[in-house]
Amino acid sequence: MSEYHIPVLLAESVSALVTNPGGTYADATFGGGGHTAAILSRLNGDGRVIAFDRDIDAIAGALKDPRLTLIHNNFRFIENYARHEGVQFDGILADLGVSSHQFDTAERGFSFRFEDAPLDMRMNREAKLNAEQVVNSYPEEELERILRLYGEVDGARNMARLIGQARAQSPIRTTGDLDRAISRMLPGGAEHKVLAKVYQALRIEVNQEMRSLEKFLDGATRSLKEGGRLVVITYHSLEDRMVKNFIKTGNVEGKTEEDIYGKVQSPLAAVSRKPVLPAEEEIAANTRARSAKLRIAEKRRADE
Repeated sequence: MSEYHIPVLLAESVSALVTNPGGTYADATFGGGGHTAAILSRLNGDGRVIAFDRDIDAIAGALKDPRLTLIHNNFRFIENYARHEGVQFDGILADLGVSSHQFDTAERGFSFRFEDAPLDMRMNREAKLNAEQVVNSYPEEELERILRLYGEVDGARNMARLIGQARAQSPIRTTGDLDRAISRMLPGGAEHKVLAKVYQALRIEVNQEMRSLEKFLDGATRSLKEGGRLVVITYHSLEDRMVKNFIKTGNVEGKTEEDIYGKVQSPLAAVSRKPVLPAEEEIAANTRARSAKLRIAEKRRADE
């Protein structure tokens, strides 16, 4: 599965996750199966893994193990599954990155490296909304909001205006069309940095990533056993802030609610105050790991 995706922070995340070799664990973002395989290697015959992925390409190439159950669905529905099956997890892992396979497959449209790939960006190929529809049908004000909020793009209003002008002349259908439409705002020598932000913003909107993450964090917490671990790997500041806030306060906005004794009401407790970062050796071997942060939390017990 390494050709599909190189798992990031593999040893660190799995060692933090698995505390009971006979337990039930969830890999909420199966991807290439690297994290799942590592989890399984730490389990005995009684242990099992429930893995989720909304990309049928990931499910189709899955590893075979009788202890593994694969679910073709968005990780936001993890609580629905847990309730329906009557299970609670000893640990839940989520790697929020886009898989190498998705980035490296031109027709998926995730990367500006391919000049004339279709503007798709759907993680679930059965989803209705794709990036071409966002770019061509969203009002300029909404495009500005997406670029500013999800991509932290400087000059988001001007960029949205350029997209509006370009699509008025001809539909923007490919990655090349989009790149040319906003070329005036791509500084020489730093084009890739700006394009990365633009493509990130569109991908987040297409896949409703922030909404899915919020629902996942809520559902995953309720699906954990007391003392169970939640392990999340993030790749950009928006999602990392949401995860950090949720661990600290029980909500993604970071709003604190205190009990009558002044204690913050949160169902989780951080295992370590600071995130775990990849070693320089890992970054050198896999540049996509450079922005990764690993956060680890434990579900509080009722008497805490």
